[in-house]
Amino acid sequence: MGYLDNTSVTVDAVLTKLGRERLSQGNLNITKFGLGDDEIDYDMYDTSHNLGTAFYGQAIENLPILEAFTNDSQTLKHRLVTLPKNTQILPVVSVTQTSVTLTTPGQKIVITPTTQNVTGGNATGYAFTLSNTDVATMVASASPAGGQAPGTAYGDAADSRMATGLQLSTTVNAAAVELTAYSLTQTTTATLTITGIETGGSVTIPITVNRDPALS
Repeated sequence: MGYLDNTSVTVDAVLTKLGRERLSQGNLNITKFGLGDDEIDYDMYDTSHNLGTAFYGQAIENLPILEAFTNDSQTLKHRLVTLPKNTQILPVVSVTQTSVTLTTPGQKIVITPTTQNVTGGNATGYAFTLSNTDVATMVASASPAGGQAPGTAYGDAADSRMATGLQLSTTVNAAAVELTAYSLTQTTTATLTITGIETGGSVTIPITVNRDPALS
């Protein structure tokens, strides 16, 4: 979501299919939200402005603000987070795999990220976004406290398709996920983006699923 302008408190929101369904039932209850500053260029903060300190951030304040859109690969790349006072090193999300290649249909791999530089970082888990659901299934294989049960996939994948011809993505919130390769007629590459729910740190790795040699 995004503020339409800085003179009112109007908020523009786009609901997923599940959100619209719950709204129609009268039980839509927003308990969490994320904030980001993707559209802000902090290099425009001008400490040499001739009108004084009150105008240092004028150029930033006049920047256009993004309205709501549902492409999760393009929004909230830079989440605003709250870290302990005097934090000097930003949290870093990492995985042991720099890339993943699945060579046969049904081959599985578990992706388990960790968070460095902060104690107990991302205790509530990570958001795993697979850019193309045609290459593999993705389910939770380990869950944080109160999280989704292992073995289940969730998220509104259908609403991730922005226009005809674009790949379909899906997001799973978990402590770890398991990918299972599909049988493909040609070798296909996707990406898996892992974002810490609490810290906003993220890492993206390429996922390649090789062509099924049994297919003509």
